[in-house]
Amino acid sequence: MKRALISVYDKTGIVEFAEFLIDRGVEIVSTGGTYRHLVENNVAVTEVVEVTNAPEMLDGRVKTLHPVIHGGILAIRDNKEHMETLEARKIGTIDMVIVNLYPFFDEVQNDITFEQKVEFIDIGGPTMLRSAAKSFKDVAVITETADYSVVMDELKGSNEISFATRKRLAGKVFNLTAAYDAAISNFLLEGEMPKYLNVSYEKMMDLRYGENPHQKSAYYVSTTEKGAMKDFKQLNGKELSFNNIRDMDVAWKVANEFTETACCGLKHSTPCGVAVGETVLEAYNKAHSCDPVSIFGGIVAFNRAVDAATATELLKTFLEIVIAPSFTDEALEILKGKKNLRVIEAKQAPVDKLEYVKVDGGILVQDADHAFSTDMSVVTEKEPSKEEMDNMVFGMKVVKHVKSNAIVVVKDGMAKGVGTGETNRIWATKQAIERAEDGAVLASDAFFPFRDVVDECAKAKISAIIQPGGSMRDQESVDACNEHGISMVMTGMRHFKH
Repeated sequence: MKRALISVYDKTGIVEFAEFLIDRGVEIVSTGGTYRHLVENNVAVTEVVEVTNAPEMLDGRVKTLHPVIHGGILAIRDNKEHMETLEARKIGTIDMVIVNLYPFFDEVQNDITFEQKVEFIDIGGPTMLRSAAKSFKDVAVITETADYSVVMDELKGSNEISFATRKRLAGKVFNLTAAYDAAISNFLLEGEMPKYLNVSYEKMMDLRYGENPHQKSAYYVSTTEKGAMKDFKQLNGKELSFNNIRDMDVAWKVANEFTETACCGLKHSTPCGVAVGETVLEAYNKAHSCDPVSIFGGIVAFNRAVDAATATELLKTFLEIVIAPSFTDEALEILKGKKNLRVIEAKQAPVDKLEYVKVDGGILVQDADHAFSTDMSVVTEKEPSKEEMDNMVFGMKVVKHVKSNAIVVVKDGMAKGVGTGETNRIWATKQAIERAEDGAVLASDAFFPFRDVVDECAKAKISAIIQPGGSMRDQESVDACNEHGISMVMTGMRHFKH
């Protein structure tokens, strides 16, 4: 190894690594800010212009995009013709490339202009990385500061970098550049569903396992978008699991459906108690009372700060997670009394624009369901009261987060009965009514194919129903409501959740 090219945005550890290479007889070539940084730290370094004999141009956009650089990287060392070409053109080989990129991932999320974001698209860096990665048999390529120590350890031990390590480092390059290009593509296409699906996610943590102990798992977060499940802070408790994160996401989304003070209790990705109240404590007590059995071992989410009185009440039930936008100091101290209780602070409201569902050999992509109907129409002779309408709107906000077929029975701002995941709507209705014991209104995620749901509601003294409508038999359900003296509102917007 005779020559290394260094061009890094993140300069962590680069002085020490460069000095290590120099001690082993390696010439350091660098450019721009990296060159200045090395010089300021008394590192012997050759500026890239001395190698190319071509000064940088276009405000630094063109520095390393030069045949002398890429010829030195891409030449196959055991190819006689390649090496003769380098010799004839007086091009020296470059045996190590150390590059990390302009921070487009971070800057694209910042409040700067479109033009400023474009300037953080790195061109020379990815080009050098890809060239070196293709030539990994002859060129060691490093793009993560954590790999400096890996390479140093190997060179100390055997004075060479193994094929396996070179191959792995090259693979990491293409993994990075693919994510980097995906982030840029998504930025420029602005939410369009393009020909190729490019996603850019970075691993936040390895998880102990997936849904079950035999399944390997990790958690990745978007490199370009904000989000509650990316930007949360864990204030207490043991590490999060695969199931914890999935459930947190649903519970947080339900709580944030409401402008009123709200609480969502959730178990196995299904709301088991949702309520609004004048205070956080009232909202929690009402949500807990919806289903005090299922909430055991579940997750509780709030859309308001948790106070001491609520924290004290929370500790009376075994919970896996409490998630809220903030906690008073006293509340946090109380909750920390349970060392395993995961306490999560989430400031970000749900913002995902797209949802992805993996199927065998493919992936489904759709807009996230943030919509809520504003075009509600009363279709029955009986008009709902204001209280009934408020409860129906409440019910629709909850039912959109329940697995279809989904029915929610509501009374006094409480989701008292949840029927979820049934293969027909009447079963979901009976389930919700039975669990509610008593209820005022019923919300359905989709239309009624028959009048049987209305007839079941009449038996349970449900006074008002809200549903999307759209069935060929809608009139049968309307007629049934009129027979039973039940109000019905249609929204024209379905909320299937499969």
